[in-house]
Formats: sequence, structure tokens, C-alpha cells
Amino acid sequence: MAHDGQDLGMTQAVILDDLLALTGAAVAPVDALLETAKDRLRGLVSADGRVSARLVEEHQTATHGLAWLATYAQSLREMHKWAEAIKADGKFGEIEQLILQITFGEYLWQVYGGIQMNQGEVLRLQDMGLSQDDMRTMMQPEIQTLTQHGNTQAARVRLVELMQERSAEVTVGATGLDDELEMIREQFRRYAVEKVEPFAHDWHLKDELIPMEVIEELAEMGVFGLTIPEEYGGLGLSKASMCVVSEELSRGYIGVGSLGTRSEIAAELIIAGGTDAQKEKWLPRLASAETLPTAVFTEPNTGSDLGSLRTRAVKDENGDYKVTGNKTWITHATRTQIMTLMARTDPETDNYKGLSMFLAEKTPGTEENPFPTEGMTGGEIEVLGYRGMKEYELGFDNFHVKGENLLGGEEGKGFKQLMETFESARIQTAARAIGVAQSALDLSMQYAIDRKQFGKSLINFPRVANKLAMMAVEIMVARQLTYFSAFEKDEGRRCDVEAGMAKLLGARVAWAAADNGLQIHGGNGFALEYKISRVLCDARILNIFEGAAEIQAQVIARRLLG
Repeated sequence: MAHDGQDLGMTQAVILDDLLALTGAAVAPVDALLETAKDRLRGLVSADGRVSARLVEEHQTATHGLAWLATYAQSLREMHKWAEAIKADGKFGEIEQLILQITFGEYLWQVYGGIQMNQGEVLRLQDMGLSQDDMRTMMQPEIQTLTQHGNTQAARVRLVELMQERSAEVTVGATGLDDELEMIREQFRRYAVEKVEPFAHDWHLKDELIPMEVIEELAEMGVFGLTIPEEYGGLGLSKASMCVVSEELSRGYIGVGSLGTRSEIAAELIIAGGTDAQKEKWLPRLASAETLPTAVFTEPNTGSDLGSLRTRAVKDENGDYKVTGNKTWITHATRTQIMTLMARTDPETDNYKGLSMFLAEKTPGTEENPFPTEGMTGGEIEVLGYRGMKEYELGFDNFHVKGENLLGGEEGKGFKQLMETFESARIQTAARAIGVAQSALDLSMQYAIDRKQFGKSLINFPRVANKLAMMAVEIMVARQLTYFSAFEKDEGRRCDVEAGMAKLLGARVAWAAADNGLQIHGGNGFALEYKISRVLCDARILNIFEGAAEIQAQVIARRLLG
């Protein structure tokens, strides 16, 4: 067993003595460091006793670094809780112990030496104004043991050996979820293996829409009404179940895993902000997939700055609206029947206060005539990945929307209504990221076993094993952070920070897994015929949509400081 100063060597993995005692003791110093960073940064970005937007932007690296430090602190907390729970359940085996000690060994070192915000930006504690004296909180014996002996090459190689032995398992390590959620996972994993994975690469290469047959089958399985209350025709399941479903379908293909996102966002908007009549009319149709929705928010010159949207909706003498303006990056726009459409109803405003949300009806298009509804035109945006639903630019010219389809029946509430959906949307995106990362691991693991170089399989080279091990470890970290945010949502607690953290980390983990997976494939990974090339393209969008990583970090930091 390992102790400070003991030479572990490079050939034999050693599980640390009293591992849970070590990880439990390591959490509090990181939390203390986070509190110090908050205090130091609050002083840096405050003016007249309040956090200043100007100073936050001026000190953007430090501010965003705080979000990442908080994400790491929460990740370590959730991993320790996960380990305690599965140990109590008798599932804390060698794989789980290795995952835990590698996580703490790596993340504690990164906290002290530099957190990888992305491949080109490393956040160091001094960037947030912390001194060497402040950092001494990390000089605890337990942290030193974990950083010195937790994430060793021997531990990583041993983890990959165990992964090979259990290659048929759905996930690497016990997830900590209950039996009902694991049954849901198994059901959707089977579907993805049989009906998605064999065809996904062709859909991607040919840039085809996901077949309607798949949508119909997913509808029968309840995907589109998963979290819609039973009284409106849904299954009334938890956000945690949504995570599991999204994860496993995205593991097959992110396009399929994202089909339910449209309905999730639309239903959340209607549940939170709709009138009783709107709920009764639209929720059953969304749940059954009789109505497929698309979200129409972003404009060409606004991006993440939704408050400056310019598309306008003018009320006519009949109480209906005429919409004029342009929208972009609209997913699955052609064959949908309804758009959750954000437009400005108060022309005197130039911020979020004048925005309203509409449930705008349209006629589904065909390949020959994609946008047949009067007052609406559109064109496809060709993209690297995330192709199964396609992306479009849309133009509206006196497009007609019924007055009864103003969400909530009240103007000026659109931005607030949309904000209420962001928790669920980001949790769901984090789950999709886990699925994409798991897909990269699946493909890379098999390739590393099958591919022979210099007389042996690639997986037997330590640096290949290192990559696979860290994929598995970080997937578990992202998974626990995502489940935590989903459980918070299910309990009715505010979780915008937790959901943001899950999305922030999950997107980085997916990109790292895809990038390292392609590296394992070598030159073959760069060939379009290999699936990892698709996974790399699909992974890249996760850091951009549902709030780019920079915006995500900004939102988290503002909440932490506020």
C-alpha cells in the first residue's frame, strides 16, 4: 500500500490506503481555496460595493478561472460522494477505486499547477490574485499523498487492463444510479446499438436527415414526452432519466440524442410560462411527437447576446402578429410543425425587456420545398458535424402568428421564459457530451486492441493506455456532475450554476476524448471512413451551443460573485 515517499515503481498499480479518508480530507482545502479566490476576485471586480460588469470583463481570465475552479471543487465533491455511495452499496471495486484516485490525483494537481480551461488556455491560481501563502491550504498531507501517488502510469495502465476484461459492460465503473435508471439505460443502449450506430456514419457522410422511422420509434419509446407530466400525455419521469436517455442515444449518434432536446425545450417553455389552454393543446402533441418543434432564437449578429434581438412582431387589428426579421443556426427547421420563436414586440426597447415568445405554427417542408409556409424562407448552413437534423438560416417577412400563440398571453416575458429553460437545456447538453465522449472511448478502445504496431496491440503502449484511462476517468467525473445537477433540478432547487458547470466540463471532456481518440487512430482517424472522424466533428459543437464555454464561465462566475 502507498504512503508518502514510497516508491511505487511503474509496473504495479497500488490502491491507496484509506482512499475515501484521503479524498474526503482533500475536499475541504479546495473549498477553502475557492472561498479565498471568491473574496479576492470580488474585491478586484467590485465598484461602489457592487460587482461591476466593466471590471468583470476587464478581468475576464480571472473571472472565468473562478468558474473553472468552482467546477473542479464541485467535481471532487461529487466524486467523493459517488464513492461513498457505491461503497455503501458494495460496488466500490478496483475499477472504481482507480477512477477515484486518478481523478483526485489529476484534478488536485491541476488546481495547484493550472486548470486546463481549453487546450490553449491554462488558468493558474495567481491569475486570480492568489499568493503562495493562499496556496498553502493545498499543502495538506492527504493532498500530497493523492497528488504524488493517485494518478500514476501504473494506475492508468491497470485501469485499462480492467477495462479490457469488462469490455462488454455499458459503462466503465459503477454509475451510482438506481436500478430503474440503469434499466432505462440498458433499454436505450440496446436501441442505439441496433438502430443507430450501424447507420449513423452514413447519415453523417451523406448529410442526411435522421429517418422519420427513427423518430417514430423513439416516440413509441416515450422519448419526446419523457419529462412531460402524465396529465398531458407524457411519462412524467425525472431529469435524471432524461440524462440517461440522452447519454445513451448520443453515444450512438449525437443527432439522435439531440432529437428529444427540441421537445424538452419547447415543453419546458410551455410548462413554465404557458397558459392552461396552451398546455392542454401543445403538450400532448409534443409528448406523442405528433408535433415536432424547433427553437428559433439566435440571429445573425447577436449570437449569445439574446437581449439585442431585432426580429420584430407587430400586432395587427385582429390581435394576431406579423413577424419580420432573420434567424440563424436553427436546428431541424424543415420538417417541424411549430417554432418557439423569440421576437421583439416593443419597438421602443433595445434590450431583453421588449422580447416575447411565440408558439409559431408552420407547415413541415419537403426536400423539394423545405419552407412552404407563406412569409417564411430558409437556406441550409453546411456544417462539419451535428448533421442529422441540419442547420438553417431563416427569413421572415410578415409571417403570420396567431395571437393565441403568444406564450403566456403576455408580451415582454420572452427572455424570462427562455431563461427558465436553460437549466434543463444545459443538463441535457452535458448528458449529450458524456454520450459523445463515451462513443470516442468505445471506438478508440476497440481500435487500440485491434491495431498492431511493432508486434503488439496499440493498447499495450503506455501512452495509448494513458489516453484511454483519462477518457474513462473524466467521463465518470462529468457524469457525476451532470447527475448531481439533474437531481437538484428534480428536487426543485435552483441549479443554474450546477447545470452550467456540468455543461462546461462535459463539453471539454467530450472534445478531449474525441481528439485523443483520433490520435490513437493515427492517420486512419483523419480518414472520413473511420467513425472517429465524425465523433471529432460532433464533439466540437458542444463547447459552442447552449452557451459557449466563455459565456458559460461568465454566467457561473457572476452568480458565484453575486
